[in-house]
Amino acid sequence: MNEAFSPWWMTVLAFIGILALATAILTLFFTLGRRPKRLFTDYVPSVDAEDDFLLALAGMVNAPTRGGGTAETLNNGVEFFPAILEAIHGAERTVTFFTYIFDDGEIGTRILKALIERARAGVRVRLLLDGFGGRNANRTLLQELEDAGGKCHYYRPLHFGKLTRFHKRNHRRAIVIDGRIGFTGGASIADEWLGNAESPDHWRDSMFRVTGPLALSLQATFGEAWSNTTGEILIGAEFYPLEAETEESGISVSRHVNLISSPSDEAHPLRKLVWLSFMAARERLYLTNAYFVPDKHMRRALSDRARAGVDVRLLLPNDHTDAKPIRWASHSYYEELMKAGVRIYEYQPTFLHSKTLVVDTKWSVIGSANMDIRSKELNEENVLGILDAGFAEQLEETFFADLKQSREIRPDEWRKRGIGARFLERFFVLFAEQY
Repeated sequence: MNEAFSPWWMTVLAFIGILALATAILTLFFTLGRRPKRLFTDYVPSVDAEDDFLLALAGMVNAPTRGGGTAETLNNGVEFFPAILEAIHGAERTVTFFTYIFDDGEIGTRILKALIERARAGVRVRLLLDGFGGRNANRTLLQELEDAGGKCHYYRPLHFGKLTRFHKRNHRRAIVIDGRIGFTGGASIADEWLGNAESPDHWRDSMFRVTGPLALSLQATFGEAWSNTTGEILIGAEFYPLEAETEESGISVSRHVNLISSPSDEAHPLRKLVWLSFMAARERLYLTNAYFVPDKHMRRALSDRARAGVDVRLLLPNDHTDAKPIRWASHSYYEELMKAGVRIYEYQPTFLHSKTLVVDTKWSVIGSANMDIRSKELNEENVLGILDAGFAEQLEETFFADLKQSREIRPDEWRKRGIGARFLERFFVLFAEQY
């Protein structure tokens, strides 16, 4: 045997190691053709051109428009948890409950006990928890819920044979009672969302109570994921009342689009909806988001609108965050955006977890999606796009109330940040494709 050459199996192992390393690098740092080089169109209607805008958007993301219903903004746990519990306690026929985080704590216990009580009363209760975000739910109470007649399942739990899908999580929020009342927004079920954002231990967030056709849209969001997880198809007036009642509370909504986004869909409709919403702005564009790692399409759209004279403002978290690497990555985009005229604010009192967009005091986007690549390509998400001036005014009022507790990032001050901060920005933005 010629010792000048390695055995063939060592060459094979070396080749496999190099291939594995190259694959990991490509996956972490490159898009690999997952999206087009740029998004563009010859014409983007403004939101004031209501029919043109909605037809363009609905056709692009394959989501029909619907009219009617009400929507109401609920700020912080002090408002939205009592409303959710009241709706559950008033359930007569069905409760479908879909969220990301569901922890064992004060509010998790109260929610589960309310669901158990309704199940014992004969209400058809369906609870869908994420296999990762719901791992800390109280197993004893979940068993009580099933013993009472309710059904509880996990979305994509960790199983051998399905490991390649585990990082693709459910991030949707869709809570529906009797097919009439629904809740969506940024919050999940954990004690961090209790209170009124009065301390760093109590997060700032918004949920939205909707009725009528908007609630039915959320029911469809739940039904799709439930059937894919359990095989059970939810049908009938108990879940989808033929005439969804519209209550007097909340703002009467003109029209809306319900977008259900899934990582299995290579069309990435959420990216297109957000991009078109940005490009439709003519006067104002106000974005609040907890995790801001925009891809190049989103950054170009924001910069383009700011250069065109649109008042573009971003409201983002400060040091109070549960994801420091994402915050460092978002900082790497500040100078580029501010140079174009975008104004950036960071919320000071606590972690800002809200996810809202309002354009020209008429078009609003609410729901579960973050402004990052994970939400657009890896997570199951749902958003409601609402075309209504009254509701948009309500969102703008909330936006400016939050600005009063925020600090604007000034370009001249930003350029003076230290070399350590610049290093962290450039390092963590390398992983933008994974956030």
